[in-house]
Amino acid sequence: MTMAREHDGPVSGGPNWSVAVGRRALTYVLPFVVLATLWQVASQFFPPFLFPSLVDVFSRCIDIFLSWSQLSDVLATVGRILAGLAGAFVIGALLAVLMFRSRAVNEFLLPILTLFQGIPALSWVVFAIIWFHGIEPRIFFIMVMTTLPAFTFQVLAALQGMARDLTEMVMSFRPTRLQLFRVLIIPAVLPDILTAWKVNLGNASRVVVVAELVGATGGVGYELLQQQQVFDMAGALAWTLQLVIFVLIAQGVLSFVEAIAFRYRAVSERTL
Repeated sequence: MTMAREHDGPVSGGPNWSVAVGRRALTYVLPFVVLATLWQVASQFFPPFLFPSLVDVFSRCIDIFLSWSQLSDVLATVGRILAGLAGAFVIGALLAVLMFRSRAVNEFLLPILTLFQGIPALSWVVFAIIWFHGIEPRIFFIMVMTTLPAFTFQVLAALQGMARDLTEMVMSFRPTRLQLFRVLIIPAVLPDILTAWKVNLGNASRVVVVAELVGATGGVGYELLQQQQVFDMAGALAWTLQLVIFVLIAQGVLSFVEAIAFRYRAVSERTL
């Protein structure tokens, strides 16, 4: 009877992965399908400069990928985003370490960073135009100043959040500085660093467009300005999608790095 019961059907409680993956994919894709459908319906009742057909938008996207002169503008914007984020991260990490090690430095820099966080990106654009002559220094300055506070606060919070008992246990083994950095500090701060990069990627993609709209002669922001001058909504959407694609790819890379770096973490069988 036991054998018969075992062959009556599948064991209850086993996860149906195909259904779960399909449901998750549907949940993720369905909003975009609904939005695209509504846009396509609107394109049938409004002029193209308001709601262009999705066929025209994707056709313009393909033209951007196939034309080196246009693709180079996308790559220029991507390079500016990555350079600005890298510079802000390096400076922010150094400031966070100094603030963590010295209370006087922390009390001195904290109001300044809070002040910088409240300054809008457009104000930094105006300052950069007045202070700098070249296009690339202007954009690099704008990118660094708009993302620096977030990187600094995130790294500082990660350093301050390290468990004292764990730190004392590691120090009891008298590790070298390299071992302390590799065994204790990196695992403690890496989750917050990756989170900061994910958050700042979206902010940087918006800021770089503002910077390029004002002072650049190339890039996605400059091309958006050209589309606005001729009321080409299809072109404006196509160039906007270039930034969206970049952010999605970058987020995927960060998620992949996160999955590899934290594969040692136990997976809970229960959800909150």
